[in-house]
Amino acid sequence: MTNSAAPARPKGGKRERLGAAAARVFHEQGVEKTTIADIANAADVPVGNVYYYFKTKDQLVRAAIGAHEQALSDLIAMLERLPTPRDRLTALIGGWVAERETAARFGCPSGTLATELDKRADGLDRELAAVMRQLVDWVEGQFEAMGRTDARQLAVALIAAYQGISLLTNTFRDPELMVAEGERLARWIDSLAA
Repeated sequence: MTNSAAPARPKGGKRERLGAAAARVFHEQGVEKTTIADIANAADVPVGNVYYYFKTKDQLVRAAIGAHEQALSDLIAMLERLPTPRDRLTALIGGWVAERETAARFGCPSGTLATELDKRADGLDRELAAVMRQLVDWVEGQFEAMGRTDARQLAVALIAAYQGISLLTNTFRDPELMVAEGERLARWIDSLAA
């Protein structure tokens, strides 16, 4: 969802490194298969120090959601520097395509986490949904700026197309599916801007 890659190694201290590492490792291994030691190793933090910041794995899931939110905020800030809504949406699609190898191996970081959290009854799925809604809302704003009265439907269609192609790219382990869909979506955006 975000730049399609799990959040990169963040600036900041151990807490931020652990949150970003949790997001990355949960994406690669899934929440249930991931141990606190896996996250500590990925963050280059002694495992004993993890408990100083996070007492439970669920707290690390919440931190991973926070890392996804920060990555999305950073992505939107970068996209907002582009001159037109069309340019911003095209760049968003280009970012997804650039991460096609990651999608082929693991799927969409936010989408796969959302699917996994949906099977639990602890409310963390709703926290992640709020982050994903931020992207839908931002995309809707871009379509509105293009003068589209159907901006919400277009935003949902764009995000749904990305989630769908992420699933297929991962299922078939074929990054070229993402390339082809990215080209189609870019043409679609061009047609809507005309």
